[in-house]
Amino acid sequence: MLSLRILECERITKSYGKNQVLQDVSFSIDGIGCVGFLGANGAGKTTTIRILTGLAAPTSGTVKVAGYDAVKDRNKVSREIGYVPQIPSFYNYMTATEWMHWVGTLYGLDKKTIHERTEELLHLCGIYEVKDRAVGGYSGGMKQRLAIAQALINQPKIIILDEPVSALDPMGRYDVLLLIEKLKQVMTVFMSTHILDDIERVADHIVIIRQGTVVLSSTMEDLRANHVEPVIEFTLDHQAGDLITMLENTPWVTEVNYNGGRYKVQSSDMQKAQAELPQIIIQSGSILSSYQVSAMTLEDIFLKVVNQS
Repeated sequence: MLSLRILECERITKSYGKNQVLQDVSFSIDGIGCVGFLGANGAGKTTTIRILTGLAAPTSGTVKVAGYDAVKDRNKVSREIGYVPQIPSFYNYMTATEWMHWVGTLYGLDKKTIHERTEELLHLCGIYEVKDRAVGGYSGGMKQRLAIAQALINQPKIIILDEPVSALDPMGRYDVLLLIEKLKQVMTVFMSTHILDDIERVADHIVIIRQGTVVLSSTMEDLRANHVEPVIEFTLDHQAGDLITMLENTPWVTEVNYNGGRYKVQSSDMQKAQAELPQIIIQSGSILSSYQVSAMTLEDIFLKVVNQS
């Protein structure tokens, strides 16, 4: 889906005094689609986004948005980008219509264009029916959709969303993800988050950042082809002995994860794993409760890539 070079970061670093937040961050994004920008809290996602949007300058390196230098051509870049911060702010006494008209004037749009874009975008974002209600009475999901509508009023080539669903309830989260799926058909959506399930649903491209450094940039198609391995998941009614150590010392086991009572075992030889794993569990004195073979999730891949880095 991605084809036209829309975003290019080359060896970006960012330091605040002696504290280096970003180190040689490099990746590029082509064309329309959804880009998932992943990383744990404190990995450098928000700092990177501030640089992409021109709100901060890199200490070194270059950023280009739609061919424009984010530092030298800041005004041109601002016309190509729509930005939604993690917690968008509004004048709560304004209606959605009033807010959109005010934002349109900031971009220097004429009244006819502002009216047409407001009607179109409030319909698209699913808040047209409440366009004359004060924003202060909106739910979190409605405010997030208004923030996205606002970010689209200048018809940008790319919209950057910083943690767009992390503070929403399940219904608000569903609505915003549905909107993102619509938007990615016609533009580039760059979405920062740490919620892997959301990215797995909507992203076409993944960029993973860890401690200020990009450790992976890949299309979802290539990511699954290069990293997905069969996984055996099981739970126990009773755990005895040091089962994890036994598994880690087994030649065909490549990785063992244990979380919330559930074991995940990745293997270099799935045929041997399926034949021998139940025996190892029995030998440890443990009692098997559930057992299934499945494919790796994005969470599994994320943990694997981050741990390897």
